[in-house]
Amino acid sequence: MIGRRELLIGGACVVAAGAAYSLKPRRSLVLLNGAKMAEIVPLTFGDWSAEKSDGLVQPKAEGGLAASLYSEMVGRIYHEASTGAAIMMLIAYGGTQSDMLQLHRPEICYPAVGFELVSTSSQALKLGSGAYVPVRHVVARSQGRQENIIYWARMGEYLPASSGEQREVRLRTAMEGYVPDGALVRFSIVGDDADAAFQTMERFIPELLTAIEAPRRRALIGTQLAKTMSV
Repeated sequence: MIGRRELLIGGACVVAAGAAYSLKPRRSLVLLNGAKMAEIVPLTFGDWSAEKSDGLVQPKAEGGLAASLYSEMVGRIYHEASTGAAIMMLIAYGGTQSDMLQLHRPEICYPAVGFELVSTSSQALKLGSGAYVPVRHVVARSQGRQENIIYWARMGEYLPASSGEQREVRLRTAMEGYVPDGALVRFSIVGDDADAAFQTMERFIPELLTAIEAPRRRALIGTQLAKTMSV
């Protein structure tokens, strides 16, 4: 005969199983929509032209997991003809961003390859037409080389500004029943003058995004910001 205690335990197990099932994502949200990052981001625009580069600091994953974390990585160095400025760009795109597949931020991957973090702060980068993207400014240094970095992360339609927000977004999307795609978009300039480097990148990034076709721009900054820029 089943006692009251066994019934209570069994009921709790049923409730827990139901809760776990309800949190299991059952659909996908993909903003890249069958395209490739390398195709939608132009090699030339305005006074800028790019060359491909495989020598950039890249996200590092434990146990050879990098290939699973990112389904596409685009590395380029853009040069401005009139000033000679050089900006490194790395876009790491993942088709799914679940608990196991997380976007790696520069605060993680730069120290992993020997850089010291000098500073990191949250900022809002003006894109035009009243659109602002939440970014982080990071200064990292290694063996006399200083790299000044601006980056942001997109997970589905969210733009988490920190690792904590990123964890919240993963939980929120799981509770909403879907697994989003995601991208980490990073730009950097090597040099000792961080302020000048950030000013150059803050001028470059809106120009680059404007040069991308409006419907495809959302793969980098989300649908709402892409629409706001188009107004």
